[in-house]
Amino acid sequence: MTLLKIARMGHPVLLQPAQAVPDPLAPSIRTLVADMIETMLDAGGVGLAAPQVHQSLRLFVYHIPTSRSSGPKSPPCPPSVLINPSLEPVDDQMVDRMEGCLSIPGLRGWVPRYERIAYSGVNEQGDEIRGIASGFLANVFQHEYDHLNGILYPMRMTDLGRMGFDTEMARYGEPA
Repeated sequence: MTLLKIARMGHPVLLQPAQAVPDPLAPSIRTLVADMIETMLDAGGVGLAAPQVHQSLRLFVYHIPTSRSSGPKSPPCPPSVLINPSLEPVDDQMVDRMEGCLSIPGLRGWVPRYERIAYSGVNEQGDEIRGIASGFLANVFQHEYDHLNGILYPMRMTDLGRMGFDTEMARYGEPA
């Protein structure tokens, strides 16, 4: 496996809609998924979309480590992939969540996200998967799905005054 270079904010690949994966079972896709998982884990992330590694394809990898799980709402999950995903809010309930991004290192900001989303797509075996995600997992899915549509989290923020460096955001906690 190979560690991939992560595109940083300002690179055009992050601002364009990604293309559907024509064959989720292609050897090149399997290799890309394995390399993305290794890259995500090495970088300490919980999600990584293909455009972030300079591949304009509709897939992302994710995992929820035990340290980031929130019980039954968002239990831990091993590294996984969602290929050609579709996401829809389950209802109108929104919550502000602090987000960071491997493509915007060192910064974090408060982003409004849907509390629960319905998702569907295929896994690395080409099997259709669908479900309802809530809590932290719903946040990860929405963040990564945005990458597939050329959207970075600051574009979702309603108040850029709620964005700052990791160290400062950690020190001052919840928004006012």
